[in-house]
Amino acid sequence: MGWPMEIITGVERRRQWRDEEKLRILAELNQPGVRFSEVARRHDVSRGLLWQWRDAQRRGRLVAETPGFLPVQVLPELAAPAPPGGSGPPPCADRPAVEDEPDERIEIVLPDGTAVRVAATISAANLRRVLTALRA
Repeated sequence: MGWPMEIITGVERRRQWRDEEKLRILAELNQPGVRFSEVARRHDVSRGLLWQWRDAQRRGRLVAETPGFLPVQVLPELAAPAPPGGSGPPPCADRPAVEDEPDERIEIVLPDGTAVRVAATISAANLRRVLTALRA
C-alpha cells in the first residue's frame, strides 16, 4: 500500500496570504463541529500558521479593512493657560520648548468623549492598533 506523495518540481515559494483570506479561513474555525486540522488541511495551511493568524486577530493586528468615513470637526487652536507667576505658556513636559514650532499632532475625540492625540506622521497600522486598544 503506497502513501500519497507530492512531487514538487522547480522552486517552492511561500504563499502570500491577503488579510481577507486569512480572516475568511479563521471564520471557518468558529463554525460548530469544525476541527482545526481539517480547516488547515482544506486550505493547505499549517496548523501553526493558523494559530499565528488567530493570535494576531485576537491582539488586533489582523483586522478587516473596512473603508469608511468618520465625522471630522476642525476646531480653532485653544490658547494654553498662562502658568501662575509666569507670562508665557507652560513648556511641554515631554519635549523641550521651541519657539514657533507647529503642533504636528492629530486629536481624535471618540463618541464617548475619549480624546486621543497622536503624531501627524503616525502610520495607519499604528493608529488602528491604538484605536483597537481603546475599544477593548
